[in-house]
Amino acid sequence: MGLIALEGMQFHAYHGVYGEEQLAGNNFTLDVYIHTSFDQAAAEDDLEGTINYETVFLICQNVMREKTQLLETIAQRIIDKLKHQFNTIQEVSVRVRKENPLPGDRVGSAYIELEDSFVSQCPRCGRPFICYNDENCWCQQEQVLPQTQGVLRQKYKGCLCQNCLKEFAA
Repeated sequence: MGLIALEGMQFHAYHGVYGEEQLAGNNFTLDVYIHTSFDQAAAEDDLEGTINYETVFLICQNVMREKTQLLETIAQRIIDKLKHQFNTIQEVSVRVRKENPLPGDRVGSAYIELEDSFVSQCPRCGRPFICYNDENCWCQQEQVLPQTQGVLRQKYKGCLCQNCLKEFAA
């Protein structure tokens, strides 16, 4: 597993609970840390086999353009959009820092950090695999009949790895 990190992305944006914050804006700094496998990219020397950090930056930039009240919402939106864009994220951490968060400059900055892990263990074969456990997950593309899905959920109480799920595909 490897780490892709973008640190110190700076934005002026209009997030906050107070009306003044949404009018005047504030300075924000984002740090994003993504754990993924570099095996394919390193072997093939191909950008398609890894997570493109320029794309990560553009996702962050787009999220920062959407007005929100909470830093937590910003971090969750970034994670959701990263999952939608990349299917190889094992773990992700997003830190959102807001400069001078209180009126009167009594505090230099405040930040939140949101982390998520997507490595699961297959309840059928025991192998580790990446599972986003939402509509962005690779398993949504597998053609498994609804009745079969119901039986699998009841029997295994969780997602199956790609190899096991393929055995039940229509």
